[in-house]
Amino acid sequence: MAEIGFYHLTRSRTEEALPRLLGRTLELGERAVVICGSEERLAALDAALWLCTEPDWLPHGTRASGAPELQPIWLTTEDEAPNGARFLFLIDGATSARLADFVRVFDLFDGSNENEVAAARARFAAAKAAGHIVTYWQQDHRGWKRIS
Repeated sequence: MAEIGFYHLTRSRTEEALPRLLGRTLELGERAVVICGSEERLAALDAALWLCTEPDWLPHGTRASGAPELQPIWLTTEDEAPNGARFLFLIDGATSARLADFVRVFDLFDGSNENEVAAARARFAAAKAAGHIVTYWQQDHRGWKRIS
């Protein structure tokens, strides 16, 4: 079973929160796969990760760049982990049928969008019912606060 954290974004956008989480993943010596909701989002995130300043280096690849086995971070729209990642990041409401294949799963969603919040609550309930270890994190004025 995976440890799944739901990250309720209220003070930053995914493009701001995700690089820090990916940086911590790399610091732990882990690989990550990020499943995006669309090709357009994948392309925008690809560019954003090359330009982010904190952390200043997030080596990553996509199907366009190839060689997934060499990529510490893999960006995709598919339910896959061709780089051998043990950490999974879901954005834009993306889902995976392979949650149990990962050690950690990070589900990031926009707290200002009621549809995304409702969908995240449904994913939370389903993950909990499936026996995964679930936590719920919400941003506050000092950072992340664990709600459950």
